[in-house]
Amino acid sequence: MSANIQIQQKTSMPSPITCHVLDSSRGLPASGVRVQLELKSPPETNSKTEDWSFIAEGETNNDGRIPNLINPDLLPPDWKKSLKLFDYGDGSPAKAIFRTTFYTKEYFDKLKQKTFYPYVQITFQIEDVNQHYHVPLLLSPFSYTTYRGS
Repeated sequence: MSANIQIQQKTSMPSPITCHVLDSSRGLPASGVRVQLELKSPPETNSKTEDWSFIAEGETNNDGRIPNLINPDLLPPDWKKSLKLFDYGDGSPAKAIFRTTFYTKEYFDKLKQKTFYPYVQITFQIEDVNQHYHVPLLLSPFSYTTYRGS
């Protein structure tokens, strides 16, 4: 685990990115799921590799949520400027591409349940840093689904 883990605490401002994990096989929120958030760096000229920067990490609460994955109270006042929108050279409007990694095997190991997916990665893009982005994950040992939440 990284030493840069942000402490989950009450915040006066909402996090721009949140997530929620529901264990659909049990019909319950999935508490204790470790989630990591990364930001994709713009590609280097002629590079075929992707570079990702660690942003934050947290663990879902008893309701299966991480309400402050990015805690704005811990960020500088001009944090929206630091949440850069990059031109990835694909002709689309400037955007930031994020990746969330949900460590599902760790969760199912605690339940003594086998799983097909050791982790689930959801990659999404934002075009407006003023919007809220909610990334729900509906999880079972052998399937998962996601959508853009509100």
